[in-house]
Amino acid sequence: MIHELKLRKIGNSVGVVFPQEVLTVLKAQEGDSLQVTEAADGSIRLKTVKLEVSKRMKIGQDIMERYRSALGVLAK
Repeated sequence: MIHELKLRKIGNSVGVVFPQEVLTVLKAQEGDSLQVTEAADGSIRLKTVKLEVSKRMKIGQDIMERYRSALGVLAK
């Protein structure tokens, strides 16, 4: 499946509109969050982020920020 998507100005931002076929493959719908990651070959990957995973990531980031010094010492 290959789809060419056009970037469009939306207010002060730039967005992209996904065709329904792409949303079906992503198992995504309006309001869902997508995660963009860069692969080793320079390509990017999109995947739908489940709310529970997103919450866990935020908790992990909060812990890393609060205990940055302690984690730095443990990493040595």
